[in-house]
Parts: sequence; structure tokens; C-alpha cells
Amino acid sequence: MTAIDATAADAYLDALTHADETAAVAVAVGLLDAGVPVAAILTGLIAPAQRQVGEHWATGRWNVAREHAATHVSDRVVAALALRLPRPDRRRGRVVLACVSGEWHELAARMAGEVLRAEGWTVAFLGASTPAAHLANYLHDLGPDAVGLSCSLPDLLPAAQTMIDAARQASVPVLAGGAGFGPDGRWALALGATGWAADGPGAAARLAAGWPAFAPPPLGPPPRDDGEHVRLAEERDRLAAGTVEALVEGLPAAKEYDERRLACARDDIGRVTDFLAAALLVDDPELFTAFTAWQARVMAVRGVPRPVLTAGCEALAELLGADFPRSGRVLAQGLALLRER
Repeated sequence: MTAIDATAADAYLDALTHADETAAVAVAVGLLDAGVPVAAILTGLIAPAQRQVGEHWATGRWNVAREHAATHVSDRVVAALALRLPRPDRRRGRVVLACVSGEWHELAARMAGEVLRAEGWTVAFLGASTPAAHLANYLHDLGPDAVGLSCSLPDLLPAAQTMIDAARQASVPVLAGGAGFGPDGRWALALGATGWAADGPGAAARLAAGWPAFAPPPLGPPPRDDGEHVRLAEERDRLAAGTVEALVEGLPAAKEYDERRLACARDDIGRVTDFLAAALLVDDPELFTAFTAWQARVMAVRGVPRPVLTAGCEALAELLGADFPRSGRVLAQGLALLRER
């Protein structure tokens, strides 16, 4: 057996649905015993199931607790598979894997690490939200052949750039991974990463291709660096508080918000500014407009109508004014998308 059929996929997802660790491990180990390689189980069973878990959360079918419980089960399954890995025939190099600062979704990086171990790489996994300074110290002490950085959400790109810079200063090539770097890794390369891989097998292939001797794809023009994204991040909390204050004054529905809902509104506007800053960093408005569409969808299934998000972005635009010209132009594109739907 070399493929994962629908019966196994359905059984695994059912185990996650019921937070049944024993059943989930049995499905994965059963596939391994039937001859399915570890990499195929990780990318063909666990990864698709986790995407479905994320979709259940995004559509409001599952709350955060259920999503966390399912993810914990998958994490335990990865650990069980790791114990069953055969000793590789030969050793390759040494790789350090870390999640960028602020990135708490570590499962994808952990799975990539097990794929690399199966291919003979020695892997040190530093876990979730690794501070850039600590990564730099570790790289200087260990001197690995490469560092892999995982980022699932684009609003963390400013932190990713800091970590890429830290690795480059330690003369360690950087292999970026995760949806946060864009669907084709365009933002990773724009920020100076040596390369990008979509998943664990992709990372293994890149490393096996003579890392770091392979020629990376040519870079486009460097991102614009006028410092506006830094100023926007520095003003994040003030802008969020001012935007919510304006909402309460101008939106009838917001006048009934209690303190908990006001805090949630400030968090939502804070995320808007985070994605706006990331879009400025890589000079790509599409990053922000894609987030705007996603945020509207997530808020709608939670009972927050689109006009609330639209009003919030309009209030934020007023606060930005002439002091943040690029921010205003990108925000206007997000507003145009909200108004036309």
C-alpha cells in the first residue's frame, strides 16, 4: 500500500472530531505498517485533515477549544510516527527549524522536521514563537547548514524579516515555509530568504539539491522601505482604540457593545493594522485585500455584519489621514472590495 484512501482519511478526521488520540494514532500507524512512507502520511493524511479543522473554525462550525483539541491530537500522532521512523542509511547535514516570533501554530513546522529526519537530516526544532535574538544566538552556537522558518499568517512578516536578517548575519542560509510567505513564497524571497518550500517534502527536495548551492529564482524589485510600516506598527494600539471610539460614536449597533465586545473590536482593528503593515513591508496590496475578504467572511459567520467591518476600516482611514499615505491607499483598496460585495 502506497496511497492514502478515503476510508483512512475519513477515519482520521472522525478521530480529530472526537479528540480521540488512540483512534487517530491507530489510523496513522496502520498506514505506516501497510507501507505508506512517513512523508506521505504527514502530507496526505494529517495536513489535509488539519486544513479541514481550520475550515471548521473559519466557518464557525467549531470553536477554538475544539480546534485546539484536534490539533493536539495531530501533534501526538506526529510524535507517534517519529518514534517509528527507521534510522536513515546516511546522515546529511544539520537543520534548525523555528516558528517566527508570534507564530504559535507549530504543527506544520514539526511535520516538516519529521520529513527531514526521515531523509537523513539532523533537525533541531526550536518550537513556537522563537525570539529573533535567541535564534541568532543558537545559530552562532550550533552552526547549522540551514535554518527553516515557518510562518502561517502574513501579518507576521515583519517578525519574519527580523529573523531572516538574524540568520543571514550568522551566515546561515534560510529556507522559508508556510502560507504566511504567500502561495508561491514570493514574500519570503522579497524579504531575503534563500529559498522557499511549500511543505516538508518540498523542503527535503530543496535541501537535497545541493543546498545552498542551487540558484534561487531571480528577485523582483526590493520592497519599498520608507519606514511607514514601522510607524504603523508603533501606532497600532492608538489607532485601534481611536477607531473603536469612532465606531461607538457613529455606528448605532456599536453603542450597545459591552467591554468584552469592545475589546474584541479593538483586537479586530489591531489585526487590520497588522496586515496593513505587512502589505506595506512587501509592497503588495494583494496581501491586504485577501485578508480583508477573509476577515469579512470570518466575522459574518460569527454574527458581525459586513457594514461593521466597513465602518471600522473607514474610521481607521480617517485616523491615518495624510500621515500614512501608503497605508491609506492600500486601505482604500480593501474598502473598495468590502463595498462592492
